[in-house]
Amino acid sequence: MTTETAGTTGFGIDIGGSGIKGARVDMDSGEFIGERIKILTPRPATPEAVADVVAELLEQAEWDGPVGITVPAVVQNQTALTAANIDHSWIGTDCAELFSRHLAVDGKPREVAVLNDADAAGLAEARYGDPRAREGAVLLLTFGTGIGSALLVNGTLYPNTELGHLIFPAMDAEKWASSAVKEREELSYREWARRVDRVLEEYRRILNPQRIIVGGGVSRKFEKWGPHLAVDAEIFPAVLRNRAGIVGAAGAVRDGIRP
Repeated sequence: MTTETAGTTGFGIDIGGSGIKGARVDMDSGEFIGERIKILTPRPATPEAVADVVAELLEQAEWDGPVGITVPAVVQNQTALTAANIDHSWIGTDCAELFSRHLAVDGKPREVAVLNDADAAGLAEARYGDPRAREGAVLLLTFGTGIGSALLVNGTLYPNTELGHLIFPAMDAEKWASSAVKEREELSYREWARRVDRVLEEYRRILNPQRIIVGGGVSRKFEKWGPHLAVDAEIFPAVLRNRAGIVGAAGAVRDGIRP
């Protein structure tokens, strides 16, 4: 595909610890156009190896326009400063240079925007999700391999919060209460919700968000664990669920958002 529909169609890629996913996005509605493409994350997930997979995904999709890309890292000035659930060689990587080089079209650098995966999800929920995501102080949390976080104030993002790495109670919160931990330790929804509740209470104590949005795959079953939460905040599942990272990435490159 060329850029004849660039105003209404975008492309986003979400790089995760287990899979790299991408799709065309209707920028008016936030819905996918066609099927999502997924390729397993390479091992080791070095910058060059991941960029090669991203190039392969775009080739499969036949997309040669601008692309937004999420990474599980703090991103400042398009440079990865951390590496969570991905190879540590990402630290210090100039992500814009990396992807522009690997994703060149006919020898010309491609327009890219790279941002933190949870931040992309937060931007997508604020734009296309529940209207409450645009009102007041809102904390979005994505539960998956780790715990991603995005802090929004009246729909405006404060980037790179990384609350999943808050030490709690004696380790990173995500090493104690991510959905991956739930599966690994075979916790019931009630048992896992108790852990999530304690983490949310700590976030509430520090940040005092008016509402908390929960995303990630486990949000699809919010009715199984949400009722067990007692934290004093309005809590509801994300509308875009697992689409949010891809949609937010596509919106970032369109809007020129480059942390």
